[in-house]
Amino acid sequence: MAEKKVMIVTGEASGDMHGANLIKAMKAIQPDLTVFGMGGEALLAQGMEALYDSAKLSVVGLSEVFGHLGDIRAAQRILGRKLQTDRPGVLILIDLPDFNLMLAAKAKKLGIPVFYYISPQVWAWRSGRVKKIKRLVDRMAVILPFEKEFYGQRGMEVDFVGHPLMDEVKVEKSKEVFLAEHGIDSKGRKLVGILPGSRRKEVSTMLPVFIKAARLMENELGRITFLLPVAPSLTDADLTGCGLEDSGLDIRPIRGDRYDLMGASDAVMAASGTVTLELAILNKPMVVSYRVSRLSYFLGRKFIKVDYASLINLIAGREIVPELLQENATPENISRELTGLLGDPRAFASMKEELAGVVESLGSPGASLRAAELAVKLADWN
Repeated sequence: MAEKKVMIVTGEASGDMHGANLIKAMKAIQPDLTVFGMGGEALLAQGMEALYDSAKLSVVGLSEVFGHLGDIRAAQRILGRKLQTDRPGVLILIDLPDFNLMLAAKAKKLGIPVFYYISPQVWAWRSGRVKKIKRLVDRMAVILPFEKEFYGQRGMEVDFVGHPLMDEVKVEKSKEVFLAEHGIDSKGRKLVGILPGSRRKEVSTMLPVFIKAARLMENELGRITFLLPVAPSLTDADLTGCGLEDSGLDIRPIRGDRYDLMGASDAVMAASGTVTLELAILNKPMVVSYRVSRLSYFLGRKFIKVDYASLINLIAGREIVPELLQENATPENISRELTGLLGDPRAFASMKEELAGVVESLGSPGASLRAAELAVKLADWN
C-alpha cells in the first residue's frame, strides 16, 4: 500500500495551532500519515518533519516583507523540491497567501491536489486574488461566516466548516486556582490582560504602548495587576527594552496557561488579530489596538477595502469593540477606553452580550474534523 503523505505549510502561531488540530483530526481518520512541511511547535508535536523554520517568515506589514525575501526564496526552493521528490497525496495550505499560492502553482503543475484551509484575507484587500485561488486550489475550507457568501459572489464554491477556535478555546482552571498557582493576590484589585501579540515585531511595537497605557489606568483606578501572556515563539530577550523592568507596575509575564490567563482577566488591551476572537469566545471585554510601519499603513490604506480591523467588528458588521489604530493607538486613548469600560457596568455588560452574539455565528464545535474529512477525501488514498 502506498505511503500516505501530507505536506502542510503555515506561518504564524495561530496557523500552527489550527494546522496541528487539523493534522490530529486527519490522523484520527488515517492513522498512518506521514507529515512534512513548515510550521511551529504545535505541528512538530503532531509529528511533522520541519523543512524550514516558519519563524523566519513571520512578518507584519507590506514593507517588512522586503527584509525577508532571502528566506522566502529559500523556503520556496526547499518546499518545492520536496513536493517533487516526495509527492504528497495532498498539499495543505494555511493563510500566508502570496507565499502559499506560489507553492500551490508548483503543486498544480505536479498534479498534487491543493487544500486551502483558512482563507487568505482577500475580502479585505486584493480581492482579485480570488481568480488565482480558483485556478490553483482544488478545495477551500473557510472559517468565518461571511466568507462563503464572499467567494460565492465571485463564482467559487467553498466549504464553511466553522471556526476551529470553538474547539480550542477553553479555560481549564478556575480564576482562583490560576491566581494561586502564579502567586497572584488580587484582593481589591482589577485584573487586566496585556496581549501585545505573538510576533517579535508586533510585541516590540505594541508592548511599550500598552505599558504606558497601563500606568495611566492605574493612576485612574488604583492598584491593578496586569497579566502578560508570553507566546512560545518569544524569548525573554524579546521583552527586554519594552519597559517591563522599570515600569513600576505589577505586570506578571506568564508562559503557558494562556486561556486561563484570559479567563482570569476582567478586561483586556489586545493587539488586533486572532486573539480578539479567542477573547470573544471567553466573553472578555476588550480594547483593540495596532500599529504597523508608516509605509505599510500608507500602502494598506490604499488597498484595504473593509471598514474594521478586528475580526469581531468585521463579523458583526459594526463596531462592538473599540479599535485604536496607528496614530490613534496612544496610551492615553487605550487607557481612556479601557478605564471607561471598567467603570461603566452597563457598557461592560452590553459588550459581553454583543460578543456572545458574534460567537454564536462562528458555528458549532468540530471545525477541525470537518476540514480533515474534506482534506482526506481530496487526497483519495483509498
